[in-house]
Amino acid sequence: MTLSRRQFVATSSSAALYALLVDHRLLAQPAAPTIVELRRGVSAFSLRGGTIGILQARDGLVIVDSQYADTAKVCLDGVRARTARTIDLVVNTHHHGDHTSGNGVLRAAAARIVAHENSAALQRKTAAASPPAAGAPPAPVPTYPDATYSSTWSERIGDETVALKYYGPGHTSGDSVVTFEQANVVHMGDLMFNRMHGFVDVPSGASIANWASLLELVVKAHDRDTLYIFGHGNAGTVTGASADLLEFSAYLQALLTAAHDAVKKGTPRDEFVKGSLGARFADYTSPVPNNPNFSLAGNLGKAFDEASKK
Repeated sequence: MTLSRRQFVATSSSAALYALLVDHRLLAQPAAPTIVELRRGVSAFSLRGGTIGILQARDGLVIVDSQYADTAKVCLDGVRARTARTIDLVVNTHHHGDHTSGNGVLRAAAARIVAHENSAALQRKTAAASPPAAGAPPAPVPTYPDATYSSTWSERIGDETVALKYYGPGHTSGDSVVTFEQANVVHMGDLMFNRMHGFVDVPSGASIANWASLLELVVKAHDRDTLYIFGHGNAGTVTGASADLLEFSAYLQALLTAAHDAVKKGTPRDEFVKGSLGARFADYTSPVPNNPNFSLAGNLGKAFDEASKK
């Protein structure tokens, strides 16, 4: 699926933010790299940027998301300490730089990179819309997915089945939910900001309403024992259960409920964004402090705009 001209113009307006997401100083996680064993060959790697998922199965190796070039190398070195096997598959859960800037490092050791078709298109459009500044050294050539899907995708890799599903617009218009079926582990990418003010990427087709709904659908599609990997988490907590997905869904629903009430009452937008969602969500933090795109005020504003649409 290709983006329309209108979508491209909107995407171009987020180019500066995309550049920020590629900045190695942002979206920090623990300073020391860790590969945490979860279950049945599935692990999570945290260093900087979006959490990486790793499947080291019998006769199979899969990596979900790639962070940045330097952290992808750290992750790959950790994997190489365990196996010299070619990576069967790299998955990009979506197009943002803190999840895809290490693609080039992993692609050299991988057979394929797969993503939702919208994610692949957004990677190309945002890269084209953010050329290097005058006098700056040329940026590394991005490495894009070479396989895409539109609704669902599944493949048996070793003794594990890896399944990707698109639930519609949420954090962006191209987010994949990645399920390791035998392990019963699900990588959510940035559809999950655990106890954080998640980024609603409106220029890339985000929808707060559908995002809240799809989290509930993901929970219904899995069981009580399912373990979830989150893109980002408060205090570095990047794994959890269905209750965490429902909690973040409630946060998104609270944004829209407050926004609809404000629009109905005629509350001005600039006044509404100064408000709060009450004590329940008071401990939510920002993955990028002092950036309005990762703040309660920013999300209230985007909710207000979504609620104002006819």
